[in-house]
Amino acid sequence: MKLVVAVKFGVFYLTRLEKMAEFQQRGEDLEDNFAECKRLLEEAQGRLRELEEGRKEGEEDEEREAELRKIKAEVKKLKKDQKSFEKMIEKHQQEEKKLPWNVDTISKEGFSKSVLNIKPITKEETEEEKVEKHKTFVEKYAKEIKHFGMMRRWDDSQKYLSDNPHLVCDETANYLVVTCIDLEIDEKHALMEQVAHQAIIMKFILDLAQTLKVDPRGCFRQFFSKIKTADKPYQDAFAHELELLKERVRSCAQVRMEDAMKELEEEEKQKRLGPGGLDPVEVYESLPKEMQKSFDEKNIQMLHYVINKLDPEEGKYHLKRCIDSGLWVPDSGEGDDEEENDEGDEEED
Repeated sequence: MKLVVAVKFGVFYLTRLEKMAEFQQRGEDLEDNFAECKRLLEEAQGRLRELEEGRKEGEEDEEREAELRKIKAEVKKLKKDQKSFEKMIEKHQQEEKKLPWNVDTISKEGFSKSVLNIKPITKEETEEEKVEKHKTFVEKYAKEIKHFGMMRRWDDSQKYLSDNPHLVCDETANYLVVTCIDLEIDEKHALMEQVAHQAIIMKFILDLAQTLKVDPRGCFRQFFSKIKTADKPYQDAFAHELELLKERVRSCAQVRMEDAMKELEEEEKQKRLGPGGLDPVEVYESLPKEMQKSFDEKNIQMLHYVINKLDPEEGKYHLKRCIDSGLWVPDSGEGDDEEENDEGDEEED
């Protein structure tokens, strides 16, 4: 008799646990769908604003108008879906309050106040504090972050973050993006795209944590569970964000390379400045063609002849710039010889 009662109780207990698990899973699915709907709505509204601003600037065409109508319809639908999810979540929460208390409902994780389930309230950090925090974190965990950036499989990424939950943070996401830019500059394009994929994983986890108002270390498993079984719209959203990041990385890399070239050119310019602080290249390009030819042929006599042909003020102006830039050094031996020859010619006359 006792055995029969124990078996019946065991079956009842397992059934109750299954129902509780299904109820909890339904709540998590609702939260996930609400977060995704909210994210898609924000993206659509951003695109709508861009199109409307383009219309104000006079950039109207049939294709733009068609896309504008499409985006408006999408925003309207997403707003409706968002309200539906809000109502379903509210109903689910009301049902949860009506659940009878037992050892399972009282001790379940939802009642926990641990740091991994509730996002702590922290004071706003200053820019200096953020920079120092990022620097310290990267110095300490750069190797681990790079290792995560090279992973390719969802399961491997999830396991690695489970073993290293401290990596689930903004500092990791930022460092991965910086790494992408460095790889793109080094023309390691395939590696850049791989690290960009991992950066978007971290971004999605952080966005989910922000939406649910929880510590990101407590919801990264939820992200992997969703992405591995996600429907096409969610996977498309992930792929879209990945492409956007790769475009931004390429753009940033291009800007950095252009800035580096400008700095290099400026350094070279500073090195070649003449005694008067002028750039000989710029001065040469500003000279009359005949004066340029005299410098090309290193013909001092031709230079004197061209200067004498010019208006005195103009000739004096160009001559001073040539001296200040170092194009012509009048005290050089070659110059002295030419001056002596000119004086000799004048005496003969």
